Amino acid sequence: MARGILRIFLGAAPGVGKTYTMLEEGRAQAAAGIDVVAGIILDHGRAQTRAQVGNLEVLPTVCIPYRDADFQELDVAALLARRPALALVDEYAHSNVPGSANSKRWQDVEQLLAAGIDVYSTLNVQHLASLGDVVETITGVRQQETVPDDIVRRAEQIELVDIAPELLRQRLSVGKIYASDKVDAALANYFRLGNLTALRELALLWLADRVEEGVAQYRQSHGIETSWPIRERVVVGLTGGVEGEVLLRRAARILSRVSGGQLLAVHVPRSDGVSGSAPAALETQRQLVTDLGGTYHSVGGDDPGQALLEFARNVGATQIVIGTSRRKPLLGVLARPGIGAMVVRNAGDIDVHMVPHPLGATTKRMRNRSEINKKRVVLGFVLAAVLPIAVQVGTGPLSLQTTMVIQLAATIAVALVGGLWPAIVAAVWGTLLLNYFSAPPVRTLTINDPENLLALVIFLLVAVAVALAVDQSARRSREATRAGAEAATLSELARGILASQDTVQVFLEQVRDHFAMTSVVLFSGNGSDLSTWRAEASVGESPPATPNEAENVEEISERWLLGLSGRVLPASDRRLLSAFGAHLMALEQREALTLTQRENIQLSQDNKIRTSVLRAVSHDLRTPLAGIKLSVSSLRQTEVEFSDADEAELLATIEHYTDKMDALVGNLLDMSRLSAEIVSPVSGPVTWTEVLPAALHGLPQERIHSELPANMPPIEADPGLLERVIANIVENAIKYAPDSSITVLGSIGGSGSATINGHPASELRIVDHGKGVPAADVMAMFKPFQRLDDVSYGPQGGTGVGLGLAVAKGFTEIMGGILEAEQTPGGGLTMIIRMPLSTGRVRAQP
Repeated sequence: MARGILRIFLGAAPGVGKTYTMLEEGRAQAAAGIDVVAGIILDHGRAQTRAQVGNLEVLPTVCIPYRDADFQELDVAALLARRPALALVDEYAHSNVPGSANSKRWQDVEQLLAAGIDVYSTLNVQHLASLGDVVETITGVRQQETVPDDIVRRAEQIELVDIAPELLRQRLSVGKIYASDKVDAALANYFRLGNLTALRELALLWLADRVEEGVAQYRQSHGIETSWPIRERVVVGLTGGVEGEVLLRRAARILSRVSGGQLLAVHVPRSDGVSGSAPAALETQRQLVTDLGGTYHSVGGDDPGQALLEFARNVGATQIVIGTSRRKPLLGVLARPGIGAMVVRNAGDIDVHMVPHPLGATTKRMRNRSEINKKRVVLGFVLAAVLPIAVQVGTGPLSLQTTMVIQLAATIAVALVGGLWPAIVAAVWGTLLLNYFSAPPVRTLTINDPENLLALVIFLLVAVAVALAVDQSARRSREATRAGAEAATLSELARGILASQDTVQVFLEQVRDHFAMTSVVLFSGNGSDLSTWRAEASVGESPPATPNEAENVEEISERWLLGLSGRVLPASDRRLLSAFGAHLMALEQREALTLTQRENIQLSQDNKIRTSVLRAVSHDLRTPLAGIKLSVSSLRQTEVEFSDADEAELLATIEHYTDKMDALVGNLLDMSRLSAEIVSPVSGPVTWTEVLPAALHGLPQERIHSELPANMPPIEADPGLLERVIANIVENAIKYAPDSSITVLGSIGGSGSATINGHPASELRIVDHGKGVPAADVMAMFKPFQRLDDVSYGPQGGTGVGLGLAVAKGFTEIMGGILEAEQTPGGGLTMIIRMPLSTGRVRAQP
């Protein structure tokens, strides 16, 4: 069965018209004869969006009860049974309530796609997982519902629904997005012009990357090697010398003239014997690249210039920045051209900047004179043919022995230039010339004197031996330099193990860059059937789904395989690939150790809490138990007659101490839940007036005065948790301000300082006029098992284990609010509960 096609309508902010556009496209498909069903549509009270549904078939949603509330979710089973050609599913990033078939709506969509149903869905850019921190920085609001970028990138079609920020604010101001009572707060906070402009640019940049991936895949599938300059991308070639900083700053100045450009620094560890790398300089340049907003890459290759060009073409570079060659002009005669000349000659349509720098002339450069390239081999064969003739002509009147010594010197010279085979050719050719022109009888290949025959044989053997020695020296030199390059790469890997930012994704990108691959995949599984192994992480274009599809497979361990696609690796690179595999194992072990360390820290904290609990309850639970036991023992005495008033007082004492024990145990249980991070609030619209009566139940009402405005908007909170927060704070105020009345004040959100990360909020202030708390001890007040009467504040002999405010603060922060304390003017303490205003729609927060 063919997989369905996913089309996502992407917007920069709420209200740009994503759902409207999706419905418009759905109606157009229905008019064309396509079977279209609306699975779930959320109009958020917008009449234009609701009207756009028109005559489309709307599938009923499924009602899922959760914590005394009903939630409407997508009925995936009904959609699969209905099997339309196209399903419209709103809010791709939505989190389903517990009890649903899947925890996320995008997982519901995956089920529909797997069944062959095409899906249209909507998404805001702030719900992309990789942009969550950026959006929070811009808007001050953390997004709880996110979708992994890889999932979104799998969509066959992503359409940007765009609108100018000024027009979006105009639509908001006339009530087309939110209700009129929320317009002012929205315009002053989330929908500020700067926020909308930044979010719009973020959406455009993310979509540009997605489009660029499509262009890269098209170029690869059609074998197009030329670079298409879609975005300004500058590649800087680093040799490892100290001049790299000059090149990086020049590249940064080039990019400063454009917007949205990218800086990529590339270092190619040399395997040809040239070594100008300074580890300290490279590390400084790596940090400079990060400071300039670029990325650092290490790429392997025998030819640095070719490796640099291949990398530049793979990333779609528009410009290359390299330093001027430090090679002396005459050194290029017997060696390959300089990197700069080679890059300029083969760059094609990529602009190349040759940057002169004052450090180039003073930087010491090591050359490997034993390296024998193709140019030297050709030159060696030419010398092997010409030099023996020249020697023979020049030594015509000399004796056979003298001519033989000079021919041997010529053979050694040929061996030094061209290596083994040119030297052998020179030795054989020189022997024939000596026999023909110098050994009697001359002008013939016949040898009459046995001594001359022995001399010629020894000459040939010595010449061949010299050629073998020179060739072996060159071979060993190449192996040593290659080992040096591998050692430099392994040093990079070792540095990566120590870097805390090194992750599996970064590691795979490093492998792809170093071996110039199109994609690298990490597979996990067990068994010899590679088709059952699954991909855990990948980088690059069109990664293979199974190890059988990869061109290179490296076994890391029994449960991990590394698959590389792009080219078949030679045997010399396989050994280095094994080292990369060992690095991955070290990375896995480091993550396991980090996880163990976190668990140990958590266990240590839990032990501290248990110890504190034992210390606290040893007194605070024994006191009410002693009071209860004393009262019960008194009532059970048969020889004593108690009056009705005395019995009532003893029973009241039992009830009083029982309530105290219940409160103590409740706070201990709440603190343990907070420590274990298992508190799951179900947030929804609620008002302060709804929760306040239940929160104050059982407290002395004559000491509490409430002053709440009648028009306070709803906040987003869990009613049960919010009741516990208010109750704990008021109880604490009554305990530590026994002679003071407690005033509960409310303020309307969206004004003054009533904001949370720039988002409008509403405040509840609980004011007492007791002794108060010094500013230096306010933070300590919220710590678990901390009682202010332990440090002589408040009444002596107070009870409690010191958890009331700690639990209140924990519950408040879990619901997305803030709990603060400040001095009351004239003396006392004011506790401030600040909660975000409700968006008007009940949502679950699993």
